[in-house]
Amino acid sequence: MFRSNTINIGNVALGGSNPIRIQSMTNTDTMDTMATVEQTLRLVEAGCEIVRITAPGIQEANNLYNIKNELVKRGCSVPLVADIHFNPQAAEIAASIVEKVRINPGNYVDRNVGKISYTDAEYNLEIEKITERLNKLIEICKRNDTAIRIGTNHGSLSERIVSRYGDTPMGMAVSAIEFANVCRSLDFNKLVFSMKASNVKVMVYSTRLFVQKMIEQGMSYPIHLGVTEAGDAMQGRIKSSAGIGTLLLDGIGDTLRVSLTEDPVAEIPVAKQIVDYLPRKEVRKQDILNLKTSFLPADKSEYYTPRYSTMEEYQILQSAVYAKAYIDGQVSEIDDSSDTALDIMQAVGAKISKAEYISCPSCGRTQYDIQQALQNIKARTQHLKGIKIGVMGCIVNGPGEMADAHYGYVGAGKGKITLYKGKEVVRKNIPQQDAVDALIQLIKDNGDWVEA
Repeated sequence: MFRSNTINIGNVALGGSNPIRIQSMTNTDTMDTMATVEQTLRLVEAGCEIVRITAPGIQEANNLYNIKNELVKRGCSVPLVADIHFNPQAAEIAASIVEKVRINPGNYVDRNVGKISYTDAEYNLEIEKITERLNKLIEICKRNDTAIRIGTNHGSLSERIVSRYGDTPMGMAVSAIEFANVCRSLDFNKLVFSMKASNVKVMVYSTRLFVQKMIEQGMSYPIHLGVTEAGDAMQGRIKSSAGIGTLLLDGIGDTLRVSLTEDPVAEIPVAKQIVDYLPRKEVRKQDILNLKTSFLPADKSEYYTPRYSTMEEYQILQSAVYAKAYIDGQVSEIDDSSDTALDIMQAVGAKISKAEYISCPSCGRTQYDIQQALQNIKARTQHLKGIKIGVMGCIVNGPGEMADAHYGYVGAGKGKITLYKGKEVVRKNIPQQDAVDALIQLIKDNGDWVEA
């Protein structure tokens, strides 16, 4: 078990022996103060303890002040997190308003310019630049007692990291540990780290590597868990539980978010189920034997003392047990052809039996109806065994974070979609009403279409 140190995010103590905290993120327009406040209040009522809000630019960062004030007026003191990607100035503004700022090392400081190799001197010079560029944000955070989450995402690593480690779990872990060392050198330790990927095994491996590196260097920062772009419905729930649950069963994780392409309030019950049953328990031999013999919610399992109240609860929790056993090499395929077993095996790559959708939960950057688009795409493509389709809200979460997808459907502006084949742009700015047809035609043109 990894025991992190404790930090405070506003009035919420995170890490150490504190409860595992549940988070989510609004998907409203950050400039729509009342809509964002109302959704935040619904999240808090459902059991969300920390709420993240996108702040892609200066205007949105400034409006966090109005959102915060309105929440306080309504008696809500939930800690807020500003989600920053490319704009350091937005981060610096937000850091004086909200309790935590989330930055991605791959696109916050390092900027890709097409360079494919670095000498040792060039590599070290870039780390020095990171120190210089982070210093102002850290000074603001120190003055305001604001935390920083260093959120490393698979598919958005910097060229500098990729040149040396590839787009790999090791690259993710090294990127995060570099930022940890920079922050320590600036005497700032109010940090949380996350290693997110849409691929469950990449998410698990990178988090384990990062924790190992922290232990080697005498660090113990809290860990945020999540499988990014997990999708929706039962597939999204199972995939999230597989990644998050595996690490909780390792004794790793202090806070989590279940990312679903649904109303964000729907994420909270799933997160509660995971938190209530999985943390700091040991997978025993009998549990793995049960996985090999039956996925029926009978009295065969000695693992959980509470009885399952719903089939969904059973599916979500068993996916974590199987995922850990599979990733650790203790089991292979499940001898079961039920939808639950197939979804669980697909979540960890043990057996591919259906189409897979890498879709983001959306946020204030999304300017089209991503939930409806995902449903339309699934209805027309779910028979395509083994095809991975990325359905992404915007360019920030587009080509990088759907790195494993064969095809991509990415928001490109208000009601506009850009299509990808792999990481390559195929068509830009397609009107949303025409974009699903265009995606189907792209799949057909590339010979990947099989009639249902």
